[in-house]
Amino acid sequence: MKLKGKLSSLRAIEPSDIDVLYQWENDTETWSVSNTQSPFSRFVLEQYIASSHQDIYSLKQLRLIICNEQNKAIGSIDLFDFDPHHSRAGIGILIAEKNDRKKGYASDALSLLIEYCFSVLNLHQLYCNIKIDNEASVLLFQKHGFKITGLKKEWVREGDSFKDELLLQRIR
Repeated sequence: MKLKGKLSSLRAIEPSDIDVLYQWENDTETWSVSNTQSPFSRFVLEQYIASSHQDIYSLKQLRLIICNEQNKAIGSIDLFDFDPHHSRAGIGILIAEKNDRKKGYASDALSLLIEYCFSVLNLHQLYCNIKIDNEASVLLFQKHGFKITGLKKEWVREGDSFKDELLLQRIR
């Protein structure tokens, strides 16, 4: 299985990714989509990288780095809540820099990950949770065959208010 698309490639996390992961994980602008509430220390991220060699069956998650055509790390794509018994996993995606967004990288990476999940991991379904006002992400996942199957009312707190969250699923 080749994890290289037309615009991007996916690769495992390397120890040399510590600086970029530290930057991405501590960017407060993306915390609302990743449900992050506090900063990550370099130590915690180093421990995460050190354990990333374990397979998805042990960790129940997998993070891959998205690289552009010049092999520069521009984001990450995650499988989480991996459940081999029920053959499903959740997906999260980040294109870190605004100037790298809307160029097709996320779509290309998502296509690669879907193929990997269905052909290598033999999953039956994938899902994602997206805030209702994140139109770009909803459209991205719908473009790749995900259907809106649920609405979680007032699910995500943002400041003093709550926002609805959509559940999208793609069943093989």
